[in-house]
Amino acid sequence: MMLKILGSYCQFKVGKWSIAGFLYDDMLRWSVMRSAAFLGCLLLVGGFSLEALEKEKAVFAGGCFWCIESNFEHLDGVDQAISGYMGGEKADPSYEEVCGGKSGHLEVVQVIYDPKQISYEQLCAQFWTMIDPTDGGGSFYDRGEQYTSAIFYGDEHQRRIAEIYKAKLNGLKIFESEIKTAIRPLETFYPAEAYHQDYYKKRSSHYEQYRSASGRDAFCAKNWKAIPSLDKKDFARPTEKDIKSKLTELQFHVTQKCGTERPFSNLYWDHKEPGIYVDVVSGEPLFCSLDKFDSGTGWPSFSRALDPGNVLEKEDNTHGMKRTEVRSSQGDSHLGHLFDDGPKPTRLRYCINSASLRFVPAEKLADQGYGEFEVLFKDIQP
Repeated sequence: MMLKILGSYCQFKVGKWSIAGFLYDDMLRWSVMRSAAFLGCLLLVGGFSLEALEKEKAVFAGGCFWCIESNFEHLDGVDQAISGYMGGEKADPSYEEVCGGKSGHLEVVQVIYDPKQISYEQLCAQFWTMIDPTDGGGSFYDRGEQYTSAIFYGDEHQRRIAEIYKAKLNGLKIFESEIKTAIRPLETFYPAEAYHQDYYKKRSSHYEQYRSASGRDAFCAKNWKAIPSLDKKDFARPTEKDIKSKLTELQFHVTQKCGTERPFSNLYWDHKEPGIYVDVVSGEPLFCSLDKFDSGTGWPSFSRALDPGNVLEKEDNTHGMKRTEVRSSQGDSHLGHLFDDGPKPTRLRYCINSASLRFVPAEKLADQGYGEFEVLFKDIQP
């Protein structure tokens, strides 16, 4: 660790990480020194790393945690999967208590992952293919509530993704029965005993025998032919002729020529009705009214994308500025730009042109082919 104060210039360094800047008074100099020293303690003494601070967590229950842990740890972008317990009332339960159905907990796996490499949506997609989501009495060989499936969400974004996926799977009719997987708020996570962690590595022979006999792999191979996607519809880009005929002059200028509409005099800048916003060209779902906020810029602003897979980011160096352009993935429409000055928790501001969007009211989602998103507005009074 290195800390230098040279006149009004400060440099703090731990390994490859450094913080540097000019300091203008003693109070500011002391504040930076104290913050740098505290960060150094976290990094070197506490065992923390800047990389670890960027990791996120997700919790899934799918029956035997040996199997779920193994599946997740083989995914690129997953740093660690930890077997444990969640959902009961007793603090720090033992395996015997959970296994016997005495504590009310479910066997779960906490997934620690890098969102830059794998998204929460992708984790959810993989999770469904590990389980029988129609089994409300357990999972495969293991019976009882402690072995039922569930997704424990840590924030509103995770809840929405889980709810949308569940509604989508019900709509696809992959199974004759309804999806029984519960969507529950995150509770205290209790790591399982050490001998359960990485069980598939420690006792591989016993693990493989159990897994094969449980029927899990046979069921998943038969019923999950592909990883489910949130997008069932084909939101293909129309022909150039069709685009020109369906768009207004302003819509064409914005979406096809990377134009920008005037602030405070566009269709959706102050729009507050519940619903979703889709690409005016392709119809692919882009943003949700629940994530819309008043940025004071005069353009519609959102803190996150409804379906991140439908919004592409592209470096934009036009007009003497370095910005991040956002475009629709299938319609290839220019939407606007992405900034990092938005509200918590995402800190993102998708600054979007109204001319790139078409609004679908919550009460008309099913009629217009977006029924899977109705679940987002089930608690909103008309």
